[in-house]
Parts: sequence; C-alpha cells; structure tokens
Amino acid sequence: MSYYQGRDLRKPSGGRIRPYRKKRKYELGRPPTETILGREEVRKVQRVRGGNIKVRVKYATFANVFDPETKKTQRVEILRVKGNPANPDYSRRGVITRGAIIETPLGEARITSRPGQNGIINAILVKGKKS
Repeated sequence: MSYYQGRDLRKPSGGRIRPYRKKRKYELGRPPTETILGREEVRKVQRVRGGNIKVRVKYATFANVFDPETKKTQRVEILRVKGNPANPDYSRRGVITRGAIIETPLGEARITSRPGQNGIINAILVKGKKS
C-alpha cells in the first residue's frame, strides 16, 4: 500500500469528495525510517522533491555530541536509548528520533538532528558524567 500525501477524500462531515484526478508522483509519501542501535547502515532515497537525494540512518552506533560547557563536539558511542518523548512505543523499542534521550560515555544527550531525514545523528549533552 502506498503512502498518499494528497487531499483527504472525505469531508469533515464524513461525506465523499469525488476526485477530479488520480494520484500524482509528487504526492507520494514513504514509510518513516525508524533508526535503531546496530551496525552503521545508511540508506539513500532516490529522487525526492526537488530532484534531491535523501539520506536516512537505519542503524547507528555513534553520535556527534556537543558539550555546551567546553564548547566541543565529540563522536561518541551510543550505549543505549533512555527514552523517547515522541512515542512510548519508540521508548520501548529504542527508536532514535529528534528529541530522544541517549546514554553515552560522556553522559546523557538529547538528539537534535532528524536521523531519518538528515542521515546523521547530532546530540547535545544534557547531563555530563562527573569525572
């Protein structure tokens, strides 16, 4: 089944709207890429809007974590996904989306990029480990 991002074919009252044309290629949607922990794997989606290529992270091991105190960014390993406020099911399954809290050797970090859209995982340190 395709993901359709065109007009809804029902009125707010529940009545039908008769379509004046068929579905178009540019109205096509795709299923979301739910990034999880695993051996690094990046997928390229050919021909998105504007003729561009979209890069999606399917599996991730590392994240670029920014420390606001030292103003430095480090590439560190993701130990586990602590929680995801976007969806309780994502928290349970360990899906990484924007806003998810991950645990790293530096401490807890919040994801600031969109892994399923940008093809990279960037995060900002929330709670650093005491050294």
